[in-house]
Amino acid sequence: MSMNRRDFLQVLAVAAAGGLSLHSNPSEAARAAGRMYELPRFGQVSLLHMTDCHAQLLPIHFREPDVNLGIGSMAGQVPHLVGEKLLRHFGIRPGTPEAHAFTYLDFVKAAKTYGKVGGFAHLATLVKQLKASRPGALLLDGGDTWQGSGLSLWTKAQDMVDACKLLGVDVMTLHWEATYGEARVKEIEENDFKGSVDIVAQNIKTADFGDPVFKPYVIRNINGVPVAIVGQAFPYTPIANPRWQVPNWSYGIQDDNLQKVVDEARAAGAQVVVVLSHNGMDVDLKMASRVRGVDAILGGHTHDGVPAPVVVKNAGGQTLVTNAGSNGKYLGVLDLDVKGGKVVDFRYKLLPVFANLIPADPAMDALIKKMRDPFEDKLNEKLAVTEGLLYRRGNFNGAWDQLLLDALLAEKNAEIAFSPGFRWGTSLLPGDTIRMEHLLDQTAITYPWTTVSMMTGEQIKTVLEDVCDNLFNPDPYYQQGGDMVRVGGLQYVCDPNARMGARITDMRLAGKPLDAGKTYKVAGWAPVSEEASKAGGEPVWDLVARYLKAQKVIRPRALNLPTLKGMAGNPGMV
Repeated sequence: MSMNRRDFLQVLAVAAAGGLSLHSNPSEAARAAGRMYELPRFGQVSLLHMTDCHAQLLPIHFREPDVNLGIGSMAGQVPHLVGEKLLRHFGIRPGTPEAHAFTYLDFVKAAKTYGKVGGFAHLATLVKQLKASRPGALLLDGGDTWQGSGLSLWTKAQDMVDACKLLGVDVMTLHWEATYGEARVKEIEENDFKGSVDIVAQNIKTADFGDPVFKPYVIRNINGVPVAIVGQAFPYTPIANPRWQVPNWSYGIQDDNLQKVVDEARAAGAQVVVVLSHNGMDVDLKMASRVRGVDAILGGHTHDGVPAPVVVKNAGGQTLVTNAGSNGKYLGVLDLDVKGGKVVDFRYKLLPVFANLIPADPAMDALIKKMRDPFEDKLNEKLAVTEGLLYRRGNFNGAWDQLLLDALLAEKNAEIAFSPGFRWGTSLLPGDTIRMEHLLDQTAITYPWTTVSMMTGEQIKTVLEDVCDNLFNPDPYYQQGGDMVRVGGLQYVCDPNARMGARITDMRLAGKPLDAGKTYKVAGWAPVSEEASKAGGEPVWDLVARYLKAQKVIRPRALNLPTLKGMAGNPGMV
């Protein structure tokens, strides 16, 4: 991995700030800083895994959650660990670059010390380095790749499609990709990806006759070992996102069909079977206990950066379950040793992608600049300056979400505001200028319309209970991912362990109990109904941009959080 002088000095600075040992020999110091990325090859089969990059082509900051609650049998289990509890579980030393990558601890200070993460130009250098040391390695993309930025929205994902081809993605599965509509997804598969990238999804079928829409799996030969990659797309796409965007496709978890596909791949000669999943980790853990013959599930959707796999026992032996974070922040490396036609050992490393430690790949850098050039003025429009940290992530609210809620309340003159519990969206440090690009990082979807509804107290409770059950159902197969709907203006008590319909109590507006029969003015955005899409409405980024420009300076604000019951001592929260 060659470095120019500027790259080298960056490495040196980060190494010193991070407490990495610096030697009198400068080349030795650089080696010490870059040792994180020197993984010895192991076994015959290597799989590189990225997921949930949400269209982030440039390096960014991304704060991990301080609330990621597990309930029932999931309480205290991976991935529901945050902060120091996560570090202790995985044996990561506090104050290290890895501690910054995997937790929210001392986020602002550590972000200034270690710099930004991700960026496709830096990721491309790392992928090339690992593929060079691991001949035949495959790069797998877990989905949520084409959505999450203004550039991807305006180019209808062409920026990400071109970048993924140049990056060397071999196989991918889907979730937010479907929000561009069936025709666009198939156009990319049949034209852009033909002969280079396979889209796999055993659980997407035609709604009429149940025919496969995509390949259920592919078999690739890696150093003489046939390896099957089975696709598991996000099973609740038509519920979590607009049904009208995929009217002819059916989804679902489909364990029986997955077992059939795994058995078919084995019968076709596969000695290794890996599921490339966008289920979310809790769902993957349950699936691993039920489906036989899967060596590993490389998972995504819930944005959990999990440093080591969970080994799940099942009737066929065991399955490794991983989750590789989000926003281009990590690259998973799974090495498998295969003997006698089966996996006998493995090594796994989830590598944080520190942009300051990895030189940019010139070809990817040039492509990104070319794609961005027509849109730079629009992306760089200055809206305001933030005095506090802006982030999104956490079961109940984040600073970015609070800002969106405050804007909806003010601009719509509403009593209550709802904002979706999306887990994507980059972070800004105190003192940063909020540009249009940053706002679009939180809002760039194909159904961005703002709404105003008159809702009764009873209807408001129903909405909150429904989303809460999606998040905290004790059976992972009934969870649909994402976080709790963000709420502005309204206070409430939440008991995640309570039964369905009884988790939300004591709802109050300005200190007064919400009246079940009274009507309230509620603002929101991102409606999934087809009627709302036809009605249109002001895009949320226009509304929030107007609010930010009027404010000029965004001061730190208290998050509107529910009062939690029954969560004392839960290691999924501070």
